[in-house]
Amino acid sequence: MIDSEHSLYELLGGETGVRKLIDRFYDLMDASPEAAQIRSIHPKSLKQSREKLFMFLSGWSGGPQLYIESRGHPALRMRHAPFSIGETESSQWAWCIHKALDEMEIDAAVRDYLKSHFADATKFLKNR
Repeated sequence: MIDSEHSLYELLGGETGVRKLIDRFYDLMDASPEAAQIRSIHPKSLKQSREKLFMFLSGWSGGPQLYIESRGHPALRMRHAPFSIGETESSQWAWCIHKALDEMEIDAAVRDYLKSHFADATKFLKNR
């Protein structure tokens, strides 16, 4: 069970931990043949993608609402609609985030919770 006295943001290590997770996620996506298809639908530079996901996860996990303050409501399906997201892209995104989570020094219950949530999110965002 996840610690109910602390937010996910805190359990991930705050800003430093969330940024570490996002940076590792995108490093894996950028360099791994296992993520070639999902990488191909991202811009050449991943700088903006890193920042947007960092801002979103900060707020979603109970930290500062950076994404909402900067860009408004996340509206995930709408923002992902222009991209062709099928089983391959979904699986590759999940592979990257799961591998990044496995490398984090966080409680196993937090890791499992996040893996489950991200798996649900990848299914939700499929549009083909």
